[in-house]
Amino acid sequence: MGWSLVVLSLIVLWIASLWKVLFSSSSTSFSKTSFLSDGWWKFSMFFSPTINYLISRGLNLYILCFSIGNADGMGNTRKHEFYQACAILKVPLQQVKVLDHPDLQDGFGKVWDHELLAKIIEEEVSSHGIDMIITFDNYGVSGHCNHRDVHYGVCRLLHNVSERSVEAWELISTCILRKYSGPVDIWLSMLLPLRYTDGMTHCLLNEHPRKSFHAMAEHSSQWVWFRKLFVSFSSYTYVNTLRKIEEVKQS
Repeated sequence: MGWSLVVLSLIVLWIASLWKVLFSSSSTSFSKTSFLSDGWWKFSMFFSPTINYLISRGLNLYILCFSIGNADGMGNTRKHEFYQACAILKVPLQQVKVLDHPDLQDGFGKVWDHELLAKIIEEEVSSHGIDMIITFDNYGVSGHCNHRDVHYGVCRLLHNVSERSVEAWELISTCILRKYSGPVDIWLSMLLPLRYTDGMTHCLLNEHPRKSFHAMAEHSSQWVWFRKLFVSFSSYTYVNTLRKIEEVKQS
């Protein structure tokens, strides 16, 4: 009887959380925004709440992908999948750029040059009139070295520019329990901005989680059973918490 009540309570909490995601909205406002990703499918896994939020409010969104993971010769396939996923998320394809730089190949142990990243980002910011960047934090959600390199590349850019003409926001990494709590994590995520009232932290709920699932499914070469489970149970499918990068960290 006791376990039945626990299971029932969890089911009710899950449903209530999902209802909150589907029928709530956030008041955060952004302008011309650039989103940076290190790999071809990770933007669908981690950043879809942010992308859906920005697109649904008619904001200009540019996506820059630094690597297509071409080590196994499937780069062209994954590039095509990446564009298909962007189409599902309603990102105009002319505002999507995928790189295949020889010094920016995806993989653990392949450290990327932060100065090179900063130079590439600065070129994109300048050519598109970008005034805001959204990227990983210094842990990179999963601890992947390339996620972290992109973060430090953005920080290097902020350090290099003489005037802060562009601001940057980072996706906050959570502990493993929160990471796999699905929509339940929205309650803790919404408490964080309330704790910091200076406007430096914002919680964005994904009003279209099904669209995120469909976007990830477009990466058919990576759409294996454990990634299907991840998208279903990951809190990053349902909510993103962004924090403004204030102090420029050097590496």
